[in-house]
Amino acid sequence: MLTMAQDKYQAVWVSNSSISDFLACPRLYFLRNVYKDPLTRHKINIINPSLALGQTVHEVLEALSVLPAEERFTVPLLEHYERAWEKVSGKLGGFNNPEQEEHVKNRGRLMLQRVTDHPGPLLKKAIKIKKELPNYYLSEEDNIILCGKIDWLEYIPENDSVHIIDFKTGKNDESASSLQLPAYTLLVANCQSKKTSKGSYWYLDRDDQPLEVKLPTLEKSFELVLDAAKKVKEARLQGAYICKKGGCFACKPFEAIIKKEAEFVGVGGYSQDLYILP
Repeated sequence: MLTMAQDKYQAVWVSNSSISDFLACPRLYFLRNVYKDPLTRHKINIINPSLALGQTVHEVLEALSVLPAEERFTVPLLEHYERAWEKVSGKLGGFNNPEQEEHVKNRGRLMLQRVTDHPGPLLKKAIKIKKELPNYYLSEEDNIILCGKIDWLEYIPENDSVHIIDFKTGKNDESASSLQLPAYTLLVANCQSKKTSKGSYWYLDRDDQPLEVKLPTLEKSFELVLDAAKKVKEARLQGAYICKKGGCFACKPFEAIIKKEAEFVGVGGYSQDLYILP
């Protein structure tokens, strides 16, 4: 018996980021991933110094993967950084004053100088997934699509595999219960042809090289991510986006946008309306 092809536009799309939002607070998930401003028809987000720093450092490093290895450092990373920073300067990055901005910006300079001094895997061949936003059907039966961008895939010629590397610009370690590597393991397995041999977090604030972590099996990754994704889908079907605390640290900042208590500063990536809090 033939089955009809699923409509990707009717599917529930999930990512590690959106699942993390849901697990933190269903109301946060709704406000950041479902709600659209009635006037602009854009989704909303809050920009802050940590987010501005992270997106700028990631932009500089991820752009290297499309270059031949021998050309990646011909132009100093700090030159790329200065140009990229213009997009988040001032209120566009959620900065309260020039002193705060310079302090945060300098943290990024130090991270990129660390990479320049210890490029490690960034000097080796990289694999680039051809899709702009890697995605695949996590479950056709449930009509759920998993998507996400992976920071870096180092090619390992010895066993024709890839090494998943995620750049970290925050000060805290990734939680052991994080679904980030399980989600990335699934995306790598289904969006390109090489097997995954290892995964690492590179804490750019402190480490000269990526820190390898144990990867879950594909079977375990699928089990963990699908279980969480089904909870997201169920909430969407029921329209159940209730904060269990009646307003928590995660959803309150976004509630401030709805209440017109936040300041609009511009439109960011993926046509998001960006706000800062007073």
